[in-house]
Parts: sequence; C-alpha cells; structure tokens
Amino acid sequence: MDVYETSLDLLKRVQAGDRSALDALLARYRPRLARWASRRLPAYARDLCDTDDLVQNTLVQAFRRIGSIEIRGEGTLQAYLRESLMNAVRMEIRRVSRRPVATELDAELSAQQASPLEAAIGSETLERYEKALEVLRPEDREIVIAHTEFEFSHQELAAAFDKPSANAARMALQRALVRLADEMQRLRS
Repeated sequence: MDVYETSLDLLKRVQAGDRSALDALLARYRPRLARWASRRLPAYARDLCDTDDLVQNTLVQAFRRIGSIEIRGEGTLQAYLRESLMNAVRMEIRRVSRRPVATELDAELSAQQASPLEAAIGSETLERYEKALEVLRPEDREIVIAHTEFEFSHQELAAAFDKPSANAARMALQRALVRLADEMQRLRS
C-alpha cells in the first residue's frame, strides 16, 4: 500500500538535504501551479513568457530559499508557492506592459484581454473572490485554494490539512466554501 507523505514531511526532508523529497514536491506542485498560473496570466502576457517557464522559474527560486521557509503547518508551503507565483505573474504582466508592441493592433481588440479565470467568472467576481479569501481564517483560505485552484482531491486535502478522513476534509471544505460565499455576498452589497 502506498502511503501518502504530506508536503510538510517532504519539506522537512528537503530542508535536511534529501533530493528525492525535493523531486517529490516538484512533481506534486508543478502541475497544479501551472494550471493555476495559466488561469491568472492573461493571454497577452503569455506571448513572451510560457506559463510553464514562469512556474519553473518560480519553483527554482522558491526552492533555492527552502531552508529559510518557516514551517508553521501543512499549508505553509502551498501558501508560500502560491504567493511566490502570484508575484511572478504580477511581475510578468508589468514587464510585458512596458514592452512596445511589435505589430499593429486591430482596432476591435480591447487594450488588455482578460485572463481565462477572469473570462470564466468575470473580473468583478474574481475581485470579490480574492477579497473574500483575504478575510477567511488561514486554514479556510488554504483549503479553499487547495481544492478550487490546485484541484486537491478530498483525500489529498485530508492529508494536507491533517483531517482524519476524506469525508472530514470534504466537510471542512464545505464549511469554508459557505464562509467564502457569505463573504462574497457581503462584498456584493
């Protein structure tokens, strides 16, 4: 039977110098971060920087500083990587916006295209979502992000957030989503 090793356990092993633990963390987070980044990076910014390259560079930089990450709990690494990648996305958008356009633009095109996530849910909803996330308790925020943005299964959530079962993780997620929805509704008013 394959035992699921938590990210916290892997992070401790990496900090102790275990290269195989680093490989396991990269394999675990790279695909999720790539999906997350592709939803955040607008199409116009992807022309100059491939999303996979952005994620790879972010992970390399983050894991170079792995020894300085303060381990407070299972969600620490996810929060750190998400914030690092969000900063990289912001920097890439700023970098692209400073670069002159090499071709003539069609007059029908908007100045900036929405990211795929913005296109799917709308920029106002995305803004409410981000603001609502900020006021949630840290564990609620991280479990919502892990499931909705990084597509963690209930079993993975249970392991990542120290829940006794997948069902317990599902219930914790459900409560956090209700809090998020209430907060988003409050922000809509």
